[in-house]
Amino acid sequence: MELREFQLTAVKELFEAMEKSAQEIILKSPTGSGKTIILTYFMQQYMLSYPNTVFIWLTPGKGSLEEQSKAKMDRYIHMSQTKLLPDVMTSGFDENDSCFINWEKLNKKGNNALKESERTNFIEHINRALKNGLRFVIVVDESHQNNTVKADEIIQYFHTKKIIRCSATPRGIAGAEIIDIPEEEVIVAGLIKKMLVINENFEQIIQTENQINYLLERACAKHREIRSALLQNDIQVNPLIIIQLPNNSDLLQNTVEQWFEKKGWTYENGQLAVWLSNQHENLEKIEELDSPASAIIIKQAVATGWDCPRAQILVKLRDNMDETFEIQTIGRIRRMAEAKHYGIELLDSCYLYTFDEKFTEGVKLSMGKGALDASTLFLKKDYVNISLTSEHRTMVTDHRDPQKALLAIAKYFEHTIKTGTNRTENTLLLRTAGFVISDDIYRHTYSGETATINKAAVSDMNKIAVTEKLNTHTHGREYHQKIGKLGMEIGMGYSYMNTIIRRLFEKNSNYNRKILNLDLKQVYSFVINNTERLRHIIREAMAMEIAQMQLQFDANQVSKNIFKIPQTCLFTYDKLSKGQIEMKKNVYSGYLSSAEPRSSGERIFEKFCEQVSSIEWIYKNGDKGSEYLSIVYNDNSGKQRNFFPDYIICVQGEIWIIETKGGFDRKGNSQDIDIFSPKKFEVLKNYLERYNLKGGFVRYDNKSNELCICTEKYSDNVDSSEWQLLSNVIL
Repeated sequence: MELREFQLTAVKELFEAMEKSAQEIILKSPTGSGKTIILTYFMQQYMLSYPNTVFIWLTPGKGSLEEQSKAKMDRYIHMSQTKLLPDVMTSGFDENDSCFINWEKLNKKGNNALKESERTNFIEHINRALKNGLRFVIVVDESHQNNTVKADEIIQYFHTKKIIRCSATPRGIAGAEIIDIPEEEVIVAGLIKKMLVINENFEQIIQTENQINYLLERACAKHREIRSALLQNDIQVNPLIIIQLPNNSDLLQNTVEQWFEKKGWTYENGQLAVWLSNQHENLEKIEELDSPASAIIIKQAVATGWDCPRAQILVKLRDNMDETFEIQTIGRIRRMAEAKHYGIELLDSCYLYTFDEKFTEGVKLSMGKGALDASTLFLKKDYVNISLTSEHRTMVTDHRDPQKALLAIAKYFEHTIKTGTNRTENTLLLRTAGFVISDDIYRHTYSGETATINKAAVSDMNKIAVTEKLNTHTHGREYHQKIGKLGMEIGMGYSYMNTIIRRLFEKNSNYNRKILNLDLKQVYSFVINNTERLRHIIREAMAMEIAQMQLQFDANQVSKNIFKIPQTCLFTYDKLSKGQIEMKKNVYSGYLSSAEPRSSGERIFEKFCEQVSSIEWIYKNGDKGSEYLSIVYNDNSGKQRNFFPDYIICVQGEIWIIETKGGFDRKGNSQDIDIFSPKKFEVLKNYLERYNLKGGFVRYDNKSNELCICTEKYSDNVDSSEWQLLSNVIL
């Protein structure tokens, strides 16, 4: 099982949270982010590092969620040791068990899943496990539904020191350690749709005899458009429309059914499905990508755990009263059918049609710039013939090359710490850089007095080093855990990272760039004592511009095609923004100053272009997809990446390509968080030279209130001569 980078990051943060004092850990995981994959992978890795552990995965009562979760772990994790409640009742708990339990079957009133005698037996199994030295870690799935007194009673049986609560909408717990998976990273990974489009191309004033018919017509027209594009691209997916009815709306249901019957979508021919508490039709294969069901009728609540990745359009109907917005509802249409983007805005977006103003407000409040108003813009005829060469990666794998990663890390040590071939000198250099090189394991604690417990008070205390002799048995698991963490930093498995560490530091390796000559025990100590420094170095080594590291691909590793500005674009904007000025220099008619999502730097740059007379036109490039201008590069481990520069502009007849980055604050400190900026700059410069174009990186300097451009040599120092005023360069 290969995890995406953001998933590996979440696993790493779970490990870190387990080492902290807080009992409660909250994993805020957006719908579609692969929560079960993240947790089951973490559980497996944790049990490899920490003996005598048993995981208890608690689920709420609806939808047989515990069986679904167990089945996923069995599928994802080879040789996983999973159990359901009946298995526990038969054999109790064993080391490395992952037990999936529906907590309502234990104590729900009127539920006969466990009789009183069996419930007593269940508690006896727990007590026996505790007596045998096992320790329980609790995972509370869908925690927004499990945060009850009865659920808490179940948790208390296990006497656990760690509880991991996970949900797309978790409820806050004071003092909890929060792990928040950014929705943007899930989108970049291609697992969920890039944008939720609300009421696309609706007029400012709508006159209609029947609101229901109007919304259904729009939804079905969008269904036809999406279906046609999928077939043209040989993608065998039938997009699903979800029609959500308010509760107590039988009459409304009849109206919807009759409308679809006139269209030819019926329960009898399988094109219409329904999932209500008292009615189920055509649900058996509805989750299959090519299911004939094109629409499903549901009520306000959808069963917990129901996933239908092909769902793409939501029609939210109302019946006199507005209803409370539920983020889970929108989550049903956000997954990508095949867990990847297609590079086509139409297919990589999901669509909401509703006249429910309160619901719409709830969507925008919850999703922010992920849910925007939208309209289709058309390219002005003067720009249809503009063409450039676009490059796209041909390697479909995201795997890193261990050999290149090894070389990059070795070169990073040579570049930053100045290591060489003399291992004795290297030892001194590493110690000077703060590395601990010892046969023993070093821990640290503090000594002193304080009236308050905070970081400032602790920093004033005496720092005490505590040493212990290395024991390969007891510290072996810790070494495994640390190596796993280091690998997670760059998306590399344990075995590869272990090999890299051994090549660099173990005396028995034959690597010509070896840094130290440590025996195996000393390698264990070195890794355990210096994990944080190694993590930083390994991460930075993948992005740093180092001499002789490969920048460009061979011809057969890059796919080149002619880029032309797309004839249409799905323009998303903030309808409530006070600024709704049309940007006349934009290549699209109707492009507004309220365009979203935009960074502050992008917004300032667009206004600059609108005001400067030498700039003739401007195009905002997309950030993913084959229809946008892309440049291929690889990181220092050989992983291919596509770089999509932000803007293409024309200055007095010449094409410029511009990438905007985080600016500089009033003290000159960089606000750019992209560690790949230096590498991207070199790649862009190389591209501009090859195709005889101009361009560079643009950043906003808060001290001078000016946009600055870097065109020759990248620097992170705004006071450097490499940064010039954009107005001086462009004019």
